[in-house]
Amino acid sequence: MLVDGGGFFPEDDLHQDVAWFLMDSMKLLGTDAVGVSEKELRFGASYLRAQIKRTDLPLVCANLYFKGSKRPVVAPYVIKQVGTVKVGVFGLISDKVPLGLSQDSLYVEEPTAATRRTIAELRKKGATVVVLLSQLGKVESEDLVSAIDGVDALVIGHGVPMMQKGRMIKKTVACYGGEQGQYLGRTVLSLDRTRHVTTGDNETFILGPEVGEKPEVLKLVKTFEDSFNEKLRKAEKEQIAKVEASKTPENADHFVGAEVCIRCHQDEGDQWKTTSHSLAWQTLVTVKKDATPDCIPCHVVGYKAAGGFQTGSDAAKLANVQCENCHGMGTQHDAFATAPRRITEQTCVTCHHGENDPEFNFAVKLPKIAHGNTSGETIKHMKNPANSSMMQGHSSSTSN
Repeated sequence: MLVDGGGFFPEDDLHQDVAWFLMDSMKLLGTDAVGVSEKELRFGASYLRAQIKRTDLPLVCANLYFKGSKRPVVAPYVIKQVGTVKVGVFGLISDKVPLGLSQDSLYVEEPTAATRRTIAELRKKGATVVVLLSQLGKVESEDLVSAIDGVDALVIGHGVPMMQKGRMIKKTVACYGGEQGQYLGRTVLSLDRTRHVTTGDNETFILGPEVGEKPEVLKLVKTFEDSFNEKLRKAEKEQIAKVEASKTPENADHFVGAEVCIRCHQDEGDQWKTTSHSLAWQTLVTVKKDATPDCIPCHVVGYKAAGGFQTGSDAAKLANVQCENCHGMGTQHDAFATAPRRITEQTCVTCHHGENDPEFNFAVKLPKIAHGNTSGETIKHMKNPANSSMMQGHSSSTSN
């Protein structure tokens, strides 16, 4: 079975389209059950239910109800026949979180009571394996299955750290898959002759570049990202007038762009042009992500900072990873004479960190872009930007 713990809706209106796209993606992948958190209520219960009806994606939550009718907002659980085994999957939402737009129309039942009732119903209907998709967070989820018997496998969501190996909590196998869809947890359960669980094990795997692409999913992702990027581009243009009105005063510190630096530092500028940093913006343009806010900050100078890159109209001056990304704001140049800015690993890992660039090694990579190196070796590996280590590191970020 394939399940998702939930918590995948975006947190701002600009990215609302990501919600239905991820539901389409999970349906295409054949997901058997999906949990619900307060994030899925970000745009209201009606929006969520409309998307469930449209996609027929099985979202489950056993303790979320309409106040007036007392009806469940989504199905409390699903039961699936897997070979000779009936597997019941139910979800829980925390009763301690705000419900946003739905605060006045919905209520959350206390999770313990809902768990006892739901397990009893699932067992009565013949489920010999019970799976809980919990959005209660790490501690409350663990406490719940410690206090209540009957949950065989537990997927924990809501601010949960990734743990490569799951844990046994009494007789429950717990999965800690982290967030942002970067990891996949695999839980294997052993059954006796009556199809009840005897033992279990869980392991979590990173979805890195070595994981093969499913053609139909890749096509869905590419089509969505291209159209969404264009939508963001249009929204960006609509904001340009507002940005122009709030431009940083000329006498305030601001970014000046590489061309100003190169007037005095010609040799360093020529060397910089032999590195992949000088083509960072083009990698986004090539894969049509040059209007995607999650991607832009590491490909431009001073994204959304005072005097830094604000919109695509600033690309001519402030696109690419330039002098000021590493050496500091150009208008503070005089201060460098007395306190030169050293390039440390921290300078790099703001962008070259785990999920974005899993292969990054500061000691190995720094000499390749240092001003004394004019070999151009970092550009030689950029014939296809989509295959670069950083772009591959991003490839799973659209799923949750």
